[in-house]
Amino acid sequence: MNSNTFRRAALAAVAAPVALFAAVPAQAAPATPATGGEGRASAVVLRTGLDVSLLNKSVHVPLKVTLNEVQAPASAEKTALTVNLDGVAGGRPVSVLRADVATANATVDKNKAEGYTNLAKARVHVPGLPLLSLIEVEKVTSKALCEVGKEPVAESNVLGHVKVLGKKVTLSAGGPTRVAVPGVGEVSLDLSSTETTSRTAAATALRLKVSVNPLDLNVAEAEGDITLAEATCETPKAPKTPEKPGGSDGGSTGGDTGGSTGGDAPDVKPQTGSDAGEAPTTANLAETGGSSTTPYLAGGAALLLAIGAGATVVARRRGSQG
Repeated sequence: MNSNTFRRAALAAVAAPVALFAAVPAQAAPATPATGGEGRASAVVLRTGLDVSLLNKSVHVPLKVTLNEVQAPASAEKTALTVNLDGVAGGRPVSVLRADVATANATVDKNKAEGYTNLAKARVHVPGLPLLSLIEVEKVTSKALCEVGKEPVAESNVLGHVKVLGKKVTLSAGGPTRVAVPGVGEVSLDLSSTETTSRTAAATALRLKVSVNPLDLNVAEAEGDITLAEATCETPKAPKTPEKPGGSDGGSTGGDTGGSTGGDAPDVKPQTGSDAGEAPTTANLAETGGSSTTPYLAGGAALLLAIGAGATVVARRRGSQG
């Protein structure tokens, strides 16, 4: 064996402690404080849940239609003005809703969630009444606002005239308004219903209960519910404030220090574990940044360094003798 062999062994021995220390797991970083949860908001211009019967109720066609339904944070805004239904009027489409303005908007951020619906100059039709509107509205709006730290707010407004089956009606907040037309059917309207809780709000401008059988011909009978201008929201959760670490007991420390420094105090020997009749305490290595394996790793490193140094000396002596 030549001197290069010993030098390589020495270098390997010196490098070994680095690998050992690298294998010690690092302390975990403190957990990030949890942030506030996302709020929710939704808005829809029109929602129908009607059961349309054809040919003396031998054929049932569910009329479930929505227009401009949005949900945040997934969606933002829609502004479609019409919605059609196929296959219930001899193969011809039925225009369920036509409007000059039909907007649904839902927004959410860390401080608030808001749903808003605006519907203007709208006419709703059902199968069997191609010329007569089930309902006509001048303008209706609904708004649901949920802000962090505030009470949720729900508002609905019905502005201008409202016609049901061709008749102008006066809506009352005291209860449903019923409109019956002989040979056509009956419609019951609920005006501007709102509901709030500690974190949620919901507003609906108009909700209709419909039972229509034009001229009692049993050609197109429609029964069910229709909702106009609905908005909902749920308040975002406020972010949690990280807890501050507890302070040390300054009172007791200050008292001990003041007593020992004031005046000619007698010398006091530190009381050991044996003097107090208690087992000596061991320092908490976690507080100093170390661990229980640190002394063994340090000893191993020192031993390997000594072996490397000895190998180097032997190699030099043999080289000089050669």
